Amino acid sequence: MIKLFHVTKQYRPEVPPALEDVNLTLEDGEFVYLVGASGAGKSTLLKLILMQEFPTHGEVVVAGFTTAGMTRKKILTLRRRVGMVFQDFRLLQDRSVFENVALPLRLFGNYSDYQIRDRVNNVLDQVGLGHKDEAFPTELSGGEQQRVALARAISNRPFVLLADEPTANLDPYTSEDIINTIRRIHKAGTSVILATHKMELVENSGERYVRLDNGTIVEDWVDPLRGVAAR
Repeated sequence: MIKLFHVTKQYRPEVPPALEDVNLTLEDGEFVYLVGASGAGKSTLLKLILMQEFPTHGEVVVAGFTTAGMTRKKILTLRRRVGMVFQDFRLLQDRSVFENVALPLRLFGNYSDYQIRDRVNNVLDQVGLGHKDEAFPTELSGGEQQRVALARAISNRPFVLLADEPTANLDPYTSEDIINTIRRIHKAGTSVILATHKMELVENSGERYVRLDNGTIVEDWVDPLRGVAAR
């Protein structure tokens, strides 16, 4: 579970806060869209969940970890349990697809070479790139690179996947493919929080969405047909 209690984040005193008095609860197993224009506060909210940033006021609780009492060791432990993808892929260009996906397992896990190969092959199959394990990022399309980034993000079996504008640089067809891949990851048991400025991705999805504007939550919607009262 992820909770934000009266969270305000202000980067500099001379500018308005990136987030202001945000209260939000995200349940385990949810798929939630964060929607809003550029500068609405979506990326800041994701950084707070990852504990890459800390609130100026208020408290963030992620899987039992709280910003009020974090140490460097606890932050590293938390980040092993959180997957993250960005709009710019952030792949290592001199490493193969296999090595890019294996990187978190080598850095943060205590796995044998056999276990790493088995897990990497599994997640590459999950995103439809099992046949591309020896390719390099420069040999892949934008959509394929984002799917490699997704495979890397879930290689450590995170409890939640944070996706920051994962379709921003992609055409509509490829964007739909990436969203469908993320939905498959969600159905396999990973919570998903996806930030986007593209309302067309959210419309008719049936998923909960939280709309941000100028650092505040202006709408928090859940389909009432799912048996949960609309917020």
